[in-house]
Amino acid sequence: MNFQPPDPVCRFCEDTCGGSCEQAREPKGKRIAYADPPYIGCAHLYRDHPDFAGEVDHGALIDRLQSEFDGWVLHASATPHSMAILAPLVEKTGARWMTWVKGFAAFKRNVSVAYAWEPVIVKPARKPVVSKRLVMRDWIEHSITLKRGLTGAKPEKVCHWAFEMVGAHPDDELHDLFPGTGAVSKAWQTWRGLFVLPAA
Repeated sequence: MNFQPPDPVCRFCEDTCGGSCEQAREPKGKRIAYADPPYIGCAHLYRDHPDFAGEVDHGALIDRLQSEFDGWVLHASATPHSMAILAPLVEKTGARWMTWVKGFAAFKRNVSVAYAWEPVIVKPARKPVVSKRLVMRDWIEHSITLKRGLTGAKPEKVCHWAFEMVGAHPDDELHDLFPGTGAVSKAWQTWRGLFVLPAA
């Protein structure tokens, strides 16, 4: 009996499509930005950070995201002030508002209803393709990080979800515009490692 080797597994859809799935056919090498800036009205929390430059001009930031990148992710605060400023800026980009729900969040004195979710605004670089790695939803539930050395550092699972939402490809170029602890770049490396290489 002749042994038939298994079909190679596609590194994108994790199936034996032979490289014919939509994501495998997409052009490679898109430029993707990940922006996790100090939230509107919260820049003072980072005054001791070496990269501190005061309040972020979100209008200029969104213009840059639109002009320099094929797709982007922008984290923001759920406060009414923040959303009122961002909504008209985001509307003209065609980006989509998504949500990170925090199963465990920071509870502050005299705040009787905790801020336990925040917007994640995504402009896809390409249409995301559903694979066996993740069921696509426009929200994710995951607890905040603790003891990461910087307020607001994003968990790896949230970053992985955001990469999927932006339609990222493992051969794309990721630009972490506000590196902070370096958590996003580290998550990019672990996310790229999730793809299965074809058999030799």
